[in-house]
Amino acid sequence: MSEAATSLAALVRSAAGRRRDAPAVIAGDQRLTWAELDAAVDRVAAGYAARDLAPGSRVAVQLPNGLAWLLASLGALRAGLVVVPVNTAYTDPELEYVLRDSGAHLLVAAGERADVGGVPVCAGPPEGDGPPPEVPDDPDALAFLAYTSGTTGRPRGAMLTAGALRANQEQCLAMTPPPVREDDRVLLVLPLFHVYGLNAGFGLVAATGACAVLQETFDPRGSLALMAEEGVTAVPGAPPMYQAWLAVADALGSDAELRRGFAAVRIASSGAAPMPEDVFTAMRERAAVTVWEGYGLTEASPVVASTLATGRAKPNCIGGPVPGVELVLRDTADSQVGEGHGDGGHGDGDMEEGPGEIWVRGPNLFAGYWPDGADGPDAAGWLGTGDLGYRDADGDVHLVDRRSDLILVSGFNVYPAEVERVLDAHPAVAESAVIGVPDGHTGAAVRAVVVLAEGEKVTFEELQSYAAESLARYKVPTSVNFLVSLPHSLTGKVSRARLRELGLTGGDVEGGTDG
Repeated sequence: MSEAATSLAALVRSAAGRRRDAPAVIAGDQRLTWAELDAAVDRVAAGYAARDLAPGSRVAVQLPNGLAWLLASLGALRAGLVVVPVNTAYTDPELEYVLRDSGAHLLVAAGERADVGGVPVCAGPPEGDGPPPEVPDDPDALAFLAYTSGTTGRPRGAMLTAGALRANQEQCLAMTPPPVREDDRVLLVLPLFHVYGLNAGFGLVAATGACAVLQETFDPRGSLALMAEEGVTAVPGAPPMYQAWLAVADALGSDAELRRGFAAVRIASSGAAPMPEDVFTAMRERAAVTVWEGYGLTEASPVVASTLATGRAKPNCIGGPVPGVELVLRDTADSQVGEGHGDGGHGDGDMEEGPGEIWVRGPNLFAGYWPDGADGPDAAGWLGTGDLGYRDADGDVHLVDRRSDLILVSGFNVYPAEVERVLDAHPAVAESAVIGVPDGHTGAAVRAVVVLAEGEKVTFEELQSYAAESLARYKVPTSVNFLVSLPHSLTGKVSRARLRELGLTGGDVEGGTDG
């Protein structure tokens, strides 16, 4: 691989030079070698150039996992454009917000549709006949605007440079064993619009010249069959995927299909949400696979820590910082309570450290939020994650809780204020609050706590349907408590912490009912 290759598009070019006829992408009936993928990316880059999109212009991509997503995004990067990945579950209001906030010049989506919020729509990646534009492979160039929830309750565009994404690939590949090798076939069912599937998935494939085996939507039994048929050797995943695979075996009354799917798997990993201990144990005992758990965030491109970095796979543990990432624990007064520098931690073998907020530093960190780089790493390069953790006696890090009120549903951030704005617009609702509740399948689920306007009545099902008109499915409340009033702080804000103290993350409470 050329040392100069930084961007994903440049890595594809480099892989085509080294592994011209090796398989690059398997997506249903479509099979492309690295040379074929590289040539197709050229055609799409030329297609963007024909639309007079200047370098730095933002192109939103809202497509399911597949070759079209890769070509739309890689072609944009090769043309010097900035990719704005869009969740395929977004409703029109959510999509319009992202397009407006990013200043997108074009939306690439599936099928023919009218302009969205004044932004022209292209049905699939455009293609052109001429050569692709000559664009330098600049590590400081903005590559992706990855929207994630911020402190305002509105999604914010995390500015990910080509260099930050490349740094995280190198950090991950420096672990032993590496999560992806040149001879691997990597299952990519994680959504490519999420930075986990994007960079810890396809990014590592492009960096190594491995082969991506794509599945458009996650079908547990279908994916097991696909893994067996294609000889998948590496599986980046999330806890709900492993739970679903185990559920398939339970439904069939046999682990045969589960074991057949994982027969060739060299390495399986999990991130986006904590993995329940029983799932970790069941995968080891029933699929004969150890799942290596990691931790990351969009703003870190995304991987921060992994049990692969320590070589100690433990349930409910994220291990240590990946090579090249520094990780410290700070108490609420911002003083340091523990430190690790990418070597698996510094536990002294007889004491624990923390809990404290996880702060990280490394070349993989984002350049702040769009458009002006606000709230990026501090002057010393450190970024507070908002997550609490502690170190065990081995020096391995365990997550405790989130300092903020963000709700992590299957690895996706749900900000309560966004959901509350939708619920409060319902004519029967006087006031609402949203908190997270434990969920065995998604890690957490969204619960609404609602005060009705005087004389009004509404059912949980009606509120849920109303919310679903404006919110992606994972943001829609799955339960509700109706209360006479909500607790408020001295400044008049609803106290979500007090709601949690009242036990509203459990079952029924006095004065309220679960929907």
